[in-house]
Amino acid sequence: MSQDSKTKYFDLHLNGIGYVNKVREVTPEQGSPFWSVELTALHGPADKVRHTYFDCIVAGEEAKDLVPQLQFLVEAGSRVLAGFLLSDLKPAPFIFKQGEHAGEPGVRLKTRLLRFDWIKVDGQPFLKPQKAAS
Repeated sequence: MSQDSKTKYFDLHLNGIGYVNKVREVTPEQGSPFWSVELTALHGPADKVRHTYFDCIVAGEEAKDLVPQLQFLVEAGSRVLAGFLLSDLKPAPFIFKQGEHAGEPGVRLKTRLLRFDWIKVDGQPFLKPQKAAS
């Protein structure tokens, strides 16, 4: 295979800050188990912060090592705030089954968690930022 025949990709990456929620290990009927997290990303002006929710498959190796530790903290009620890098954003439409929007369409944002840049647990450093790679 020559260098010119390799498949080329265009990456779409999302950098953000938000809370880590609903950490779980998923065991599909077929295939290998994987880690999943829900992130609540923060954006907008500080006095009117908006939230966007992401369902993430944990893809990065370092993130895979950290997530089991975060599961215990999240389940214990700690507030886990993190800087993160996501990729492969895809919408997943659904219909609300209950609540005030029951029967209405909605959309989940599914993505892959590549890494955590830093993590704070209840305001205390858990993973400190590293120097940006050159």
